[in-house]
Amino acid sequence: MLIIQTIIILCILIFVHELGHFVAAKMSGVRVNEFALGMGPAFFKKTRGETQYSMRILPIGGFCAMEGEDGDSDDSRSFEKKPARIRAIILVAGSFMNVALAVLILSGMFFVGTAVTTEIREVGAGSPAQAAGILPGDKIVSVDGVAIEEWMDVVIQISGTEKDRISIGVVRGGRELTIETGLTTTEDGRKIIGISPETVRSLANPLTALIMGTKASYEMLTNMVEILGMLFTGGVPASDLVGPVGIAYIVEDTARMGMRPLLFLVALISLNLAIVNLLPFPALDGGRLLFLVIRKITGRAISDSMEGKIHLIGMVLLLALMIYVTWNDIERFIIGTFTFG
Repeated sequence: MLIIQTIIILCILIFVHELGHFVAAKMSGVRVNEFALGMGPAFFKKTRGETQYSMRILPIGGFCAMEGEDGDSDDSRSFEKKPARIRAIILVAGSFMNVALAVLILSGMFFVGTAVTTEIREVGAGSPAQAAGILPGDKIVSVDGVAIEEWMDVVIQISGTEKDRISIGVVRGGRELTIETGLTTTEDGRKIIGISPETVRSLANPLTALIMGTKASYEMLTNMVEILGMLFTGGVPASDLVGPVGIAYIVEDTARMGMRPLLFLVALISLNLAIVNLLPFPALDGGRLLFLVIRKITGRAISDSMEGKIHLIGMVLLLALMIYVTWNDIERFIIGTFTFG
């Protein structure tokens, strides 16, 4: 069940991403040779019009193969023959769709069911929050002096801190208190203090839900960009990266908490996929955008075949990174759970 849940989630997110490239390419008149979900040998193929649609045995990716994307082509409808602005739109479309999916999920969560408040419903037994004296019923108004408007602000401020202790401003019985508490780190690297929020019936206002979903997505994106910057500057070690195995364990833990936390995780992974794909690294959409800018400035100094070879090297390096991250996941989530002697 653990593997099936993870595969379904990753396949949906990858499908949405590649669908963005596919729709943008078709609307721009670019010839799409194949639209595939998964990697490796195909177990399903169907050709409609000029495009082959396929499903492949390894659920670890997908692709939208456009004519002339990685090499020279004489086809007037090839990717390389389109103006730079059109190619840029096609490249960005995948990440745009992932962001749109996250906004849709979060907006739906605000629209349907319950809304999360900043009042604490439960304090975990043995948690840092309990040790500090935080109580159920306390309403959080600030974290380290930063004003809190919604629960998402609490999550962002706590998970993003680099301190060992933080101050929590709460309202209790009409009085405002400031309580210092320690933190603990979960297996997937998130910092928490051990509290969960109270929920109330949400008002089914579509516009308000959309605004709140968009705001939550923006805050999550900015927080991810900050963490990504820390990864490149050494503030966050590479060993903290999580791959498919780690995601599977996180999905399992989150699924036990209910559908809403699981949907929140899906939105989080979707936003992460959008950001990672826009990094200026060969083989990623961001790397292709970078070459688009370079070639726009330098003209034909870099040929299509040369760019294709560079992207191939980038793909090999990404595969090596995936192997490294997967091995770390196995050590952290599987080997690390065993005791010897």
